[in-house]
Amino acid sequence: MKPRSLLSQSPTTSLKLTTGCETLDACLHGGFPCDSLTEIVAESGCGKTQLCLQLSLCAQLPISNGGLDGSALYLHSEFPFPFRRLHQLSRSFHLSNPSIYADHNDNPCDHVFIQNVHNVDHLFDVMSKIESFVKNSKTRLPLKLIVLDSVAALFRSEFENTPSDLRKRASCFFKISGKLKQLANKFGLAVVITNQVTDFVESSDGLSGLRIGNLRCLYSSGRRVVPALGLAWANCVNSRVFISRSDDSICQERREDDERSGSSYVSRRARRRFDIVFSPYLPASSCEFVITGEGICGVR
Repeated sequence: MKPRSLLSQSPTTSLKLTTGCETLDACLHGGFPCDSLTEIVAESGCGKTQLCLQLSLCAQLPISNGGLDGSALYLHSEFPFPFRRLHQLSRSFHLSNPSIYADHNDNPCDHVFIQNVHNVDHLFDVMSKIESFVKNSKTRLPLKLIVLDSVAALFRSEFENTPSDLRKRASCFFKISGKLKQLANKFGLAVVITNQVTDFVESSDGLSGLRIGNLRCLYSSGRRVVPALGLAWANCVNSRVFISRSDDSICQERREDDERSGSSYVSRRARRRFDIVFSPYLPASSCEFVITGEGICGVR
């Protein structure tokens, strides 16, 4: 292929999966892309799993509504799985999108396939079967989203901090990301991976404080943090977003359904911040959101 023929070709645009939140979608220029690996980095309790559950449901939306008209495979390594929260979000999603299920005897949870993953070897075994699952699945909605929540949990205790184990660990990183990228490109899937953080500790070589992407430093809950798994894993993903939590909360006054009682209460919700750390198609941007019973809602 000659250079001039490359220039004459129109660029291909992949589908994007809506987050179900207009504020986050605006920050992501439409949502999470297909044919790509997107990593969500955050400390525990910031909303990584909440966002992934919401994405698993939003994948069922028609393409015209920002969805992928497909189902989701949720690879879960953080136990126990939040089934109660998934059902809560599913009921809200069903009420908001009744037309998707009007002609079918099913519900949103029927299109979220959950697979526990116990260790790295188990993950490799599961990934080897995904292609067959995609090709032979007889479900109404084809697989269009893979969630791995979380990758750091798989490496928490399996490898020692020795040169040989670090090389083995890095090799596993590239094998995992390589297989997921292959599946994403072959079947037009969106792949979302969650990662944890560790407290920042200055090292003698300075690599722990190495700037990667748009943000010079990452802070959450008032302390400086860094993404887990280091630089080797950072080179395995296409895009990275960071969710942080602050001590600030949003107060909302709500009235009870019974107007005669005149009673009201104030609900407090922790404020979260969503930042684009690096991406080949997104500029640096950020937004804020809160987590409600119905899911993630942007704060303007």
